[in-house]
Amino acid sequence: MGDSANTTDKAPKQNFIKGLKAEFHKIIWPTKDDVAKKTGAVVSASVVLGLIIALLDMIIKYGFDKIL
Repeated sequence: MGDSANTTDKAPKQNFIKGLKAEFHKIIWPTKDDVAKKTGAVVSASVVLGLIIALLDMIIKYGFDKIL
């Protein structure tokens, strides 16, 4: 029931490794400057967003305290 009629359809591992190496040569890796700039942008955006959320949280909390 679980037997397949043709089990030789798998590609040899040698071809897989060669194909993998060929694909890795196609990758365009970012430079250190690009990584540093993008990391700085993500960190600064995260800090700004965190400050905005904290400020809104304090405003809403203050408002509920006054209402209740």
